[in-house]
Amino acid sequence: MCEIFIRANAQSYATESRSLRLHGVATSVRLEKLFWDVLQELAERDGLRVTQLIERLYDELMAYRGEAANFTSFLRVCCLRYQMLQVEGRIPRDARVPIRSLDAAAVFDGLPAHLYDPLPVHA
Repeated sequence: MCEIFIRANAQSYATESRSLRLHGVATSVRLEKLFWDVLQELAERDGLRVTQLIERLYDELMAYRGEAANFTSFLRVCCLRYQMLQVEGRIPRDARVPIRSLDAAAVFDGLPAHLYDPLPVHA
Protein backbone atom coordinates (compact mmCIF):
# COMPACT_ATOMS: atom_id res chain seq x y z
CA MET A 1 0.00 0.00 0.00
CA CYS A 2 2.62 2.53 0.99
CA GLU A 3 4.53 2.07 -2.27
CA ILE A 4 1.79 4.09 -4.00
CA PHE A 5 2.76 7.04 -1.82
CA ILE A 6 6.47 6.58 -1.15
CA ARG A 7 7.31 6.35 -4.85
CA ALA A 8 6.09 9.89 -5.46
CA ASN A 9 8.60 12.00 -7.32
CA ALA A 10 10.56 13.85 -4.62
CA GLN A 11 10.13 17.08 -6.60
CA SER A 12 6.37 16.94 -6.01
CA TYR A 13 6.80 17.45 -2.27
CA ALA A 14 9.77 19.80 -2.43
CA THR A 15 8.70 23.20 -1.14
CA GLU A 16 8.80 26.31 -3.24
CA SER A 17 8.32 29.88 -2.05
CA ARG A 18 6.76 32.43 -4.34
CA SER A 19 6.70 36.14 -3.75
CA LEU A 20 3.53 38.02 -4.50
CA ARG A 21 1.66 41.16 -3.61
CA LEU A 22 -1.71 41.18 -1.91
CA HIS A 23 -3.08 44.68 -2.42
CA GLY A 24 0.36 46.21 -2.64
CA VAL A 25 1.76 44.34 0.36
CA ALA A 26 4.69 42.08 -0.48
CA THR A 27 4.43 38.60 0.96
CA SER A 28 5.48 35.08 0.12
CA VAL A 29 3.71 31.76 0.09
CA ARG A 30 5.57 28.50 0.62
CA LEU A 31 3.91 25.36 -0.73
CA GLU A 32 4.90 21.97 -2.03
CA LYS A 33 5.31 21.79 -5.82
CA LEU A 34 2.28 19.56 -6.21
CA PHE A 35 0.06 22.22 -4.62
CA TRP A 36 1.48 24.87 -6.96
CA ASP A 37 0.59 22.58 -9.88
CA VAL A 38 -3.01 22.28 -8.69
CA LEU A 39 -3.27 26.05 -8.15
CA GLN A 40 -1.95 26.52 -11.70
CA GLU A 41 -4.67 24.25 -13.06
CA LEU A 42 -7.33 26.06 -11.03
CA ALA A 43 -6.12 29.46 -12.22
CA GLU A 44 -6.00 28.40 -15.87
CA ARG A 45 -9.60 27.17 -15.71
CA ASP A 46 -10.72 30.74 -15.06
CA GLY A 47 -8.15 32.44 -17.30
CA LEU A 48 -6.09 33.74 -14.37
CA ARG A 49 -2.46 33.71 -13.34
CA VAL A 50 -1.73 31.88 -10.07
CA THR A 51 -1.05 35.19 -8.32
CA GLN A 52 -4.44 36.51 -9.46
CA LEU A 53 -6.16 33.35 -8.20
CA ILE A 54 -4.42 33.63 -4.83
CA GLU A 55 -5.39 37.28 -4.51
CA ARG A 56 -9.00 36.46 -5.39
CA LEU A 57 -9.10 33.62 -2.85
CA TYR A 58 -7.58 35.92 -0.23
CA ASP A 59 -10.12 38.68 -0.94
CA GLU A 60 -13.08 36.31 -0.85
CA LEU A 61 -11.85 34.66 2.36
CA MET A 62 -11.43 38.07 3.99
CA ALA A 63 -14.92 39.12 2.89
CA TYR A 64 -16.44 35.89 4.21
CA ARG A 65 -14.48 35.31 7.42
CA GLY A 66 -13.03 38.73 8.17
CA GLU A 67 -9.54 37.24 8.45
CA ALA A 68 -7.18 35.02 6.52
CA ALA A 69 -5.56 33.13 9.38
CA ASN A 70 -3.33 30.26 8.29
CA PHE A 71 -3.73 31.26 4.64
CA THR A 72 -1.15 28.79 3.33
CA SER A 73 -3.07 25.90 4.90
CA PHE A 74 -6.25 27.35 3.38
CA LEU A 75 -4.60 27.15 -0.06
CA ARG A 76 -3.66 23.51 0.52
CA VAL A 77 -7.24 22.72 1.54
CA CYS A 78 -8.52 24.51 -1.59
CA CYS A 79 -6.36 22.20 -3.71
CA LEU A 80 -7.54 19.07 -1.90
CA ARG A 81 -11.20 20.17 -2.04
CA TYR A 82 -10.87 20.86 -5.76
CA GLN A 83 -9.55 17.37 -6.42
CA MET A 84 -12.01 15.70 -4.03
CA LEU A 85 -14.95 17.48 -5.66
CA GLN A 86 -13.67 16.41 -9.08
CA VAL A 87 -13.43 12.77 -8.02
CA GLU A 88 -17.01 12.96 -6.72
CA GLY A 89 -18.17 14.46 -10.02
CA ARG A 90 -19.23 17.74 -8.39
CA ILE A 91 -16.67 19.72 -10.40
CA PRO A 92 -16.24 18.70 -14.04
CA ARG A 93 -12.84 17.26 -14.89
CA ASP A 94 -13.00 19.14 -18.17
CA ALA A 95 -10.56 22.02 -17.58
CA ARG A 96 -12.42 24.10 -20.16
CA VAL A 97 -15.28 24.54 -17.67
CA PRO A 98 -14.46 27.61 -15.55
CA ILE A 99 -14.89 27.24 -11.80
CA ARG A 100 -16.65 30.61 -11.74
CA SER A 101 -19.39 29.14 -13.98
CA LEU A 102 -20.36 26.49 -11.43
CA ASP A 103 -23.35 26.82 -9.11
CA ALA A 104 -21.97 26.48 -5.57
CA ALA A 105 -25.34 25.30 -4.22
CA ALA A 106 -25.37 22.46 -6.76
CA VAL A 107 -21.77 21.54 -5.91
CA PHE A 108 -22.63 21.43 -2.18
CA ASP A 109 -25.97 19.60 -2.62
CA GLY A 110 -25.77 16.34 -0.69
CA LEU A 111 -22.21 17.02 0.50
CA PRO A 112 -21.67 15.95 4.14
CA ALA A 113 -22.11 18.95 6.45
CA HIS A 114 -18.59 18.64 7.88
CA LEU A 115 -17.15 19.46 4.43
CA TYR A 116 -18.65 22.92 3.97
CA ASP A 117 -19.87 25.95 5.90
CA PRO A 118 -23.66 26.20 5.58
CA LEU A 119 -23.61 30.00 5.77
CA PRO A 120 -23.94 31.50 2.29
CA VAL A 121 -21.46 33.99 0.89
CA HIS A 122 -22.98 37.43 0.52
CA ALA A 123 -22.09 39.09 -2.76
